Order: sequence, then structure tokens, then C-alpha cells
Amino acid sequence: MGSFIETVTQAGDTVLDLARRFSFKDAIDVTIVTFLLYGLIKLVRDTRAGQLVKGIILLVALYLVSFYGDLMMLNGILRAFLQSTVIMVVILFQPEIRKALEQVGHSKAVQSITSNLGSRSRDAETAGTKEAIDGVVEAAAILQQLRMGALIVFERQTKLGEIISTGTLVDAGPSGQLIANIFFNKAPLHDGGMIIRDGRVCAAGCILPLTASDSVSAELGTRHRAAIGMSENSDAVVVAVSEETGQISIAIGGRLQRNYNRVTLSETLCAELIGEEAGGEGGILGKLGLVKGKKSGR
Repeated sequence: MGSFIETVTQAGDTVLDLARRFSFKDAIDVTIVTFLLYGLIKLVRDTRAGQLVKGIILLVALYLVSFYGDLMMLNGILRAFLQSTVIMVVILFQPEIRKALEQVGHSKAVQSITSNLGSRSRDAETAGTKEAIDGVVEAAAILQQLRMGALIVFERQTKLGEIISTGTLVDAGPSGQLIANIFFNKAPLHDGGMIIRDGRVCAAGCILPLTASDSVSAELGTRHRAAIGMSENSDAVVVAVSEETGQISIAIGGRLQRNYNRVTLSETLCAELIGEEAGGEGGILGKLGLVKGKKSGR
């Protein structure tokens, strides 16, 4: 009994000693590590990475058994295998690591910093974006009446150079007539996506990544799946016009919202691309909870 009390007393003294030494710097350190661990757990949960983590944990446990059980051959094989753990983790978790870094790059703090470092003036950028929005809205209305499909991507902070390289460079002003003409079903560049960068039509006929989500409605075709996939892989705002129904849709952050008309399309694009000047930070979709709250295709 006396030894138990002595042990408890020593543990209490140790805790008090650590508390006295604990500083504000340590609090920051613990907080950052906690957020990193939380982000790591959130990243691998319910994904293919979760199964890989279980496999790695099993190998580590087997290594410890071989070490303490003096299983020399097995221990040597596992030790040689685990020595390259860092390289192995980077290779196995490349998609998850890329996704995590992209999410960091999409954060409001990073976007605010990068936008402040830009060389273009805010007024000139806003004017160019507004002109591009007006051209896309006009073209979408024309294509909707003609029942012709379109897939238009507004580039934001995430640069889409890899996507642009798959198409044909245009570098033209974003007039409604030009955009509608490119998506005319007899035009050479109509089959693919258009990229709008810095308020100008940068490229057309681009190949966009398709979504791999199982929750996408079966009634959606390749064009809408490409719109969702593009918004999943970047912070772009993607406008899709259905060739079959003429419906206008917007994909942001992996979510697709449908049934826009000329007015609501313009309002939403202004809010998402220009910000506070046209509807507030976060955009109309964010305010209405449509980006995070609705499933794709509904």
C-alpha cells in the first residue's frame, strides 16, 4: 500500500513539474501536432489509404515480434523493408498527399496571400472577370436555345496548365459569340472543355478528368462527370450546358447544382469569382449550402 501511494505521489510530482515547465511555445507545438494528426486521420479514414495504413501497422507489429522473438531471418527482411519507409509512403500515398496539399492551397488564408502578391490590380482583374462572366452567360443562353452542349472552366488559384496543354490555345476575348461558336456542334473544338484564365478564353478542346465518385446520378453524361471531376481536382468553377436537355449547371468543389437560368447563372458566377463585390465572400452556392450540402446531380 505504501509503495502504491509513493508511486502515485511521484507521478503527481512529475505532472506538476511538467506543468511548471510548460510554456506558450509548447502549447503552440502541441496544437499544431494535434491538427496535423487530426488531418492525417481524416485523410486516410474511409479511403484506400486506410487499408494501406493497416498493412503498415501489421508489418511494424510483425517486426517487433521478430525482434523480441529473436527471429533473425524474418527480422532482417523486415528491417531492410522498413528502412525505405519514407520513400514507400510517398509512393503509396501519392494521391492522398497530393489531395491534402491541394486542400491546403485552396484554403482562404493561402488564396488571400497569393492574391495579394499578384501583379495585376484588383480593379483590372475584376473588370476582366466580369467581362468573361457576361460572355459565358450570353453564350450559355444561346447554346441552351440551340440544344448544344458546352463545358467552360473558370481557372482560379489552382493553375490548370496541364489541362490547357491537352487542348488548343486560343487567347481571345470572352465574347458570347466567340464562345458559342467554339461549342457549335460542327466546330472542330466543340468536343472538350474551354479554359478561361485571367478573364480571357485561354484554350478550348481540353480534356478534363472524369469524377470517380459513385454518388453521381446515373442520368448524368460524360460532360457533367467531367465538370464534377474538374471541380474535384481544383478550385475551378465549371459551367456545363446539357446537349440533351439544355439545362445549365455549375460544379464547384465536387458538387453539381443544376437548373440555372441567365439571371441566376450570372449572379452565382459573380459571387463565386468576384466575391464581396457581387454577393459576398464564399459565393451564393456556399451561402445556400449547395456546395457542401447537396449531392452531385440532384
